[in-house]
Amino acid sequence: MYALNFIWNPHEGIGIGSFEIKFYSMMFIIAFGLGLVIMRKIYQREGLTEKQLDAIFIYSIISILLGARLGHVIFYQSELFREDPFSILLPFSFKDGFRFTGFMGLASHGAAIAMIIGMWIYSKKVVQKPVLWVLDRVVLPVSSGAVFVRIGNFLNSEILGDTTSSLFGVKFLRDAVSKTAAMKETGQSDVNEAYQELLTNPKYANFIQAIPAKHPAQLYEAIAYVFVFAILMYLYWKTEKRNQNGYIFGLFLVLLWGVRFIVEFVKESQAGFEKYEMFNALSTGQWLSIPFVIIGLYFMFKSKPTN
Repeated sequence: MYALNFIWNPHEGIGIGSFEIKFYSMMFIIAFGLGLVIMRKIYQREGLTEKQLDAIFIYSIISILLGARLGHVIFYQSELFREDPFSILLPFSFKDGFRFTGFMGLASHGAAIAMIIGMWIYSKKVVQKPVLWVLDRVVLPVSSGAVFVRIGNFLNSEILGDTTSSLFGVKFLRDAVSKTAAMKETGQSDVNEAYQELLTNPKYANFIQAIPAKHPAQLYEAIAYVFVFAILMYLYWKTEKRNQNGYIFGLFLVLLWGVRFIVEFVKESQAGFEKYEMFNALSTGQWLSIPFVIIGLYFMFKSKPTN
């Protein structure tokens, strides 16, 4: 069997004049947009208002983005609290001079924790329903959004898998060569043209050939999350599980974080807890996923029909 390795070298976005819309940002827009459509259908079925729908959309955006950023810093890059604290919530770096960086580094575990807190506040202040009732419904758009976030990671050539000779290996050119190195080596002033030069100029053929193939771990997760989304949608729309407060939410935690735990076995280390010897038996992502799975099982077995 021969590996069907291909070289992955996408542009980072779509250029409109001097402005570029990043693909990763587009995936977030699609995720939130589709989530709004799904929640509108759910709220129409439940007899809730547009005002309540607008509120959960705002609560979700703030919770996910703030939690994902803080989660990344706390779990993976805690040195920022000491070295560059303003960059934690601002799209700028103040370390070694001032420069625009965009918001780099988001952690799904942090987003999950913040989302639960945000939905608890929303349940008390807006809909006056049990927080588990809200969570059972909001996890449907969240699971669909997870698909697009991982596709965005793939487009960005980030959160890669380990090197592999398997059938599914992908050569991530932008991981193998930094932007600065690509432009310096080729003499191109445009980063996309620099990477294209590396691919098309015969003088770089041996280098391109030597790039190791890696598991497209982002796509493994994205595909698995499609099935998670489908299962949750079926349970809500076609069964009475929606009337067991906490069941769908619990199953979401078990399935989503179970997938994450498994895929972590073929991912490159993202540092975090692994730097401590007592934790290096598993990855940081796996350690953080275990509590979510346990909590999910608890809610599944604890749930009882409400009518």
